[in-house]
Amino acid sequence: MTQARRISVLGATGSVGVATLDLIERAEPGRFEIVALTANRNAAGLAELAIRHRAGFVAIADPAAAAPLREALSGHPEIEIGVGAGAVAEAAARPADWTMAAIVGAAGLRPTLEALRQGRALAFANKECLVCAGALFMREASACGTRLLPVDSEHNAVFQVFDFERRDAIRAITLTASGGPFRDWSLQRMRSARREDALAHPTWDMGAKITIDSATMMNKGLEIIEACWLFDLAPGRVEVVVHPQSIVHGMVEYEDGSVLAQLGSPDMRTPIASALAWPDRMQAPVARMRLGELARLDFEAPDEVRFPALRLARSVIEAGGNAPAVMNAANEVAVAAFLAGQIGFLDIAGSVEEVLERSLVDADMPRDVGSFDDVYAIDARARELARNLIETTATLTARTPRI
Repeated sequence: MTQARRISVLGATGSVGVATLDLIERAEPGRFEIVALTANRNAAGLAELAIRHRAGFVAIADPAAAAPLREALSGHPEIEIGVGAGAVAEAAARPADWTMAAIVGAAGLRPTLEALRQGRALAFANKECLVCAGALFMREASACGTRLLPVDSEHNAVFQVFDFERRDAIRAITLTASGGPFRDWSLQRMRSARREDALAHPTWDMGAKITIDSATMMNKGLEIIEACWLFDLAPGRVEVVVHPQSIVHGMVEYEDGSVLAQLGSPDMRTPIASALAWPDRMQAPVARMRLGELARLDFEAPDEVRFPALRLARSVIEAGGNAPAVMNAANEVAVAAFLAGQIGFLDIAGSVEEVLERSLVDADMPRDVGSFDDVYAIDARARELARNLIETTATLTARTPRI
């Protein structure tokens, strides 16, 4: 009998983590063994998954969730429990053959790096690793001999049709974007967009932060940066097209005029299954795509006036240095502020642009990106700048009399 493949899932209670474990549960018995699971603060969800999948170790990042987690697992002494950011990093470092890195945001950088250093297979849905520390991350992966398996639907699509042996024959790649819930909204209408409007994604079921990023199209901006590092391409060779049906996920254009595309139903279990079984294939319980039943497939150029996040992303690629990490941190703070009702929808991109400008003259902003510690310091300072900006803006808005 073939030995079970040892699996760890970082961010197990999020949409990608849950989908990953769903595929593992459906696989033939004995194919996979769960080494470690982590979550941010969802103690009940983490405990339920740990029991069902017989995890050896679980880690919860938020210390406030430790007591509920221990209580939920009190009848399962075989499951080891860790608490705090250090425990999450420990879970990532536990020997595994394949790790899913699905912790959203810059918080996932440290544990993803721990998993990468094992030199095995790393499936990653955390694009921020390559956005904030692309050169460092790719250098580390090469030194450790780690196989990087992209899980974002667009990058996974390109990965499946990208000829790595003949990369000189590739002209460009195209990432598709659904356009989000505001694809047809005017700029004026977007000014009054509510939280529930922005969270109503037309095709994908994702977590709140990624859904808001999709609404602003910052998600696509981050994916452009990720793709440049992952496929070793200049920014001008990474294109974006809006495709509201979310059937075509990515394309690779070759010098002979051929364009190879990966198509599939908008279900994250397809790219996850591709990464989980790589280099083989496995069954996934997704709806079969029947071309005869599709009325049409639409494509259009993105509108960078209504969605300036794309322009910002391309500008930070050109700027290089600390700019991508600053943009990512500012965006995370701005999205959280929007979800909390502190700023308007259009203020998200506006805040990010303002923080980028302030970072250029900020005396306390680190300039070097020579180590991961530098990246952490840049991230921390950019968040401080973003929070100060949002607090000041909110105060001024509250003091302004309504006419």
